[in-house]
Amino acid sequence: MNPGYAGRTELPDNLKALFRPVAMMIPDYRLIAEIILFSEGFGDANTLSAKMKKLYSLSSEQLSKQDHYDFGMRAVKSVLVMAGKLKRAEPDTAEDHLLIRAMKDSNIPKFLEHDLPLFEGIVSDLFPGIDPGAYDYGAVEAAIIKQLRDRKKQTPAKFVRKVLQLLETMMVRHGIMVVGETGTGKTVLTHMLGHALTALHKDGSKDPMHQPVVIETLNPKSVKMGELYGETNPLTNEWTEGLVSNLVKNAVNALETDKAHYKRWIVFDGPVDAGWIENMNTVLDDNKMLCLPNGQRIKMPAPCTMMFEVQDLKIASPATVSRCGMVYIEPVHLGWKPLIESWHEEREETLPDEIRSFIRQSLLQIFEVALRHVRRNCKEVIASVDANLVQSCLRLLDAFLKDLDFKKKDAVPNPKRSVGTYLCFSIIWSLGANLHDDSRQTFNAHIKMQLKKLIEHLPEMDIYEIGINKELHDFQPWKE
Repeated sequence: MNPGYAGRTELPDNLKALFRPVAMMIPDYRLIAEIILFSEGFGDANTLSAKMKKLYSLSSEQLSKQDHYDFGMRAVKSVLVMAGKLKRAEPDTAEDHLLIRAMKDSNIPKFLEHDLPLFEGIVSDLFPGIDPGAYDYGAVEAAIIKQLRDRKKQTPAKFVRKVLQLLETMMVRHGIMVVGETGTGKTVLTHMLGHALTALHKDGSKDPMHQPVVIETLNPKSVKMGELYGETNPLTNEWTEGLVSNLVKNAVNALETDKAHYKRWIVFDGPVDAGWIENMNTVLDDNKMLCLPNGQRIKMPAPCTMMFEVQDLKIASPATVSRCGMVYIEPVHLGWKPLIESWHEEREETLPDEIRSFIRQSLLQIFEVALRHVRRNCKEVIASVDANLVQSCLRLLDAFLKDLDFKKKDAVPNPKRSVGTYLCFSIIWSLGANLHDDSRQTFNAHIKMQLKKLIEHLPEMDIYEIGINKELHDFQPWKE
């Protein structure tokens, strides 16, 4: 039926001749939406379904084209089901308020930052003068912030909002993709929500969403397909269980034996490709059935969620994208500054306050300007993200500082000067190490100007030509 798709081939002509051609048409979204809204208990389904259809057609025309955007039938259905849940939970609230909230909660998590104002504009045009306001997640939000602070992590408002959006998406879908570049905080996002829900349950919350969470992570690209889903040995006809089937069976058994009310998140942390993800389609459908190569069919239990942490969905088919709830996280939601702030807090016991503050202020000041210069005027050998470069600098600095004993008096003759030397070296070999040869001269001139504001004893020669004498804690040309 659709031969351009992974794992499917054209039928041979002699077989094709035996089939009748079939004409297909686009379904009437408005009529389907109206029927589902009536069945969910909405009185004004006629008007609301027309507005909803308009919203989806305008969104698909006006918003930017992204691999993870989907405005098809599955997206419409998930919004209508969510609206139905809200209707039953709050029967006295105005129906248009409920529908707007369902549409926003289902769609906003996946939008890029620059598409949000456009979407908000479309909603306000279709529902003039109606603003249901943001839902108050008071207890959950406080729990998320506490979990982050307990681990000395920062709490930017946009990032905390993303964690809440993940929770909102989980209410609608049992298959979820957290999409974003490396270093944007995808793993922290999922784990902090899990810790927060577990903590709320321990504190005695009766909300059905607040259950203890068990997170099990695997990398689907690190094993063969047979090891992932199970395989039969062609010689002995013996069946060997796969990782995914094992995890789902364990979840089913735990539910039957312990009657345990805890959630199980199976996280696939690795790139999506048409090979392994297509086999998940039956699990991500409404019937939640895992079909194995040996003919077994396992129904995934309700507390189980399939999560995917991916950088992009270039190779994923529309069929997979439409089946999953999307949470898109951009560098703008977290940025690189929290990495420095957390590093500063974590070194409280090992470094003197004066040294920590000097490093923190110097890094914030230099990276603010230098990152912009690298992105605009330099060419990298391997593409990197800002958080990646900052993290490299902090790790390099840690490697040097662990050899300095600040507790012994006079063990480090001039602490600030020595730390300044190591700091400069770390900045040069994190920001400048990955640059193309053609860009090294412009970077050399720029970073020298910045570093001279920081320390006075920087040699005049090319920054790439100087190393460090670890006994003197000072710069020295490599050739010496």
